[in-house]
Amino acid sequence: MNQERIKLLKKYIEEEPQTPFNKYALAMEYYEEDIEESSKLLKELVTDHQDYLPTYFKLAHLLWDLEMWEDAETIFENGIELAKQQNDNKALSELKSAYQNFQFER
Repeated sequence: MNQERIKLLKKYIEEEPQTPFNKYALAMEYYEEDIEESSKLLKELVTDHQDYLPTYFKLAHLLWDLEMWEDAETIFENGIELAKQQNDNKALSELKSAYQNFQFER
């Protein structure tokens, strides 16, 4: 984790709380080393910024890694639906592929 980047991202979140990218970037800083904090931030994004599509892929994988099967499945399904609504074919393809792997491995 890069503490300087974390400090800067927290400042950005404070200054612009309605910009989802800042919170997403902070969650990615924590993703490998503080999964609890990353999970908290990603869940906040899904609640507060439901249309921010990148969140769904990472949160679903995090929940999958934590063996929270039902929660991961719900996030995958919600992300797939959002990608369809936003006509984001790249994200849709990535989410569908990951969801298939999830269903196979679970």
